[in-house]
Amino acid sequence: MSLSGTVLRFVLPKAASEPEQLTIAHAGDTLPVTFVRSRRARRVSLRVDVAGRRILLTAPLRMSQAAAIGFAETQAGWIAARLKRLPARRPFADGAEVPLFGEPHRVRHRGDVRGTVWLEAGEIHVAGHAEHLPRRLRDWLTGQLRTRLIPLVHAKAERAGRPFKRISVRDSRSRWGSCGPDGGLSFSWRLVFAPPEVLDYLVAHEVAHLVHLNHSPRFWALAEALCDGPMAKPRAWLRANGETLLQYGA
Repeated sequence: MSLSGTVLRFVLPKAASEPEQLTIAHAGDTLPVTFVRSRRARRVSLRVDVAGRRILLTAPLRMSQAAAIGFAETQAGWIAARLKRLPARRPFADGAEVPLFGEPHRVRHRGDVRGTVWLEAGEIHVAGHAEHLPRRLRDWLTGQLRTRLIPLVHAKAERAGRPFKRISVRDSRSRWGSCGPDGGLSFSWRLVFAPPEVLDYLVAHEVAHLVHLNHSPRFWALAEALCDGPMAKPRAWLRANGETLLQYGA
């Protein structure tokens, strides 16, 4: 991510040391920064870890901490702005509102019923003990995603004329979807919160990688062809709202 860009993927470098919590002074305030050294880093950088609600200051092994902090101090305004923009956490609990494929639904705990989750009049009812609600709701949401995701992958892979090896749904904090060189496709379970056209675009994107393991013009042409609608709108939605998908259930 560039300092002026918009986050689509939140890629964390492979650290060579344990993270260290630092503070940067700015406009009479102190800003928290997580400092880490990386064997892979060639220069100092700042990255946003939305899921962890932190700013990562990453430096090469050879750089002194003082030099890295000096760089962060020059970007204190950017750090302050990004911390302010981090979406609030929205834990799964009775009364919480969560989007189901983009449509808001209220969560209702039903302690009088045992062992199930169901939709009713725009609400998601979760039975059982209150302490089990977060896990049961997440399992149910993941199942809802699979119900839509798996037919989409099969249909688009058939249109692309390429088989896939497997479909995985994970709690990925670094990317919304991926395609491995062996044909394995993986998606974040948090896509259950996104509008249907966003899921359609991401499936088209990863299925297109079964044919082109790059982002060449031919790849983008195939991804566009595999989308069930215009690709520009869901891509723009993800750039503008993708970070918010990480706030639910945290």
